Amino acid sequence: MKKKLYRSRTDRKLAGILGGLADYFGIDATILRIVFVVALFATSFLPLPLVYIVMAFVVPNEEDVIKSD
Repeated sequence: MKKKLYRSRTDRKLAGILGGLADYFGIDATILRIVFVVALFATSFLPLPLVYIVMAFVVPNEEDVIKSD
């Protein structure tokens, strides 16, 4: 089965991007969230928030991906 990236509906804090990425890569979402926050401070908050916002609009919801299969 082909992996698909989606925004998680069950493991979300804001838009579900990090929950979906964690599921896609098979890692814990908490670890990915910690890495994201550390990267925010390391890059002086640019461009990660922009990438997150763009992904929130581009990446489909979990239900949309499941229905299309």
